[in-house]
Amino acid sequence: MAVRAAAVAPRALRRLFSTTSTYPMFSPPAGAAAEAAQEKAEPNANLFVSGLNKRSTTTEKLREAFSKFGDVVDAKVVTDRVSGYSKGFGFVRYATLEDAAKGIEGMDGKFLDGWVIFAEYARPRTPRTPESNMAPPNGPPSYCRQ
Repeated sequence: MAVRAAAVAPRALRRLFSTTSTYPMFSPPAGAAAEAAQEKAEPNANLFVSGLNKRSTTTEKLREAFSKFGDVVDAKVVTDRVSGYSKGFGFVRYATLEDAAKGIEGMDGKFLDGWVIFAEYARPRTPRTPESNMAPPNGPPSYCRQ
């Protein structure tokens, strides 16, 4: 009986982890490829840089690293409002679109302060509605009630 179970287990595992599996729960969603293509931002002079070292990468270091590839107008490491520590990402704005393309080419996947960073074109901010900043529709939270 144990021999039969040992022979069946690899076949079941092979079917479970197979890339040609017919199980619907392992297949990617139909629109995943279309959504991934839509996520790409159109080229602009503003770059989004992620993967920054939270302890040692400063705005000055970010500007210095990206200035090798063109004229940097502005560089900013985004920090937490309360603690003041880096959130691990930032933005770099170049003077021209060509400089921005060189910056992505030169710094995407490279090391900065011991961490691999990723540079890509920044997406525009989504407009925020006033309702998203207001209290819930059923009134203030329970700890505010008297």
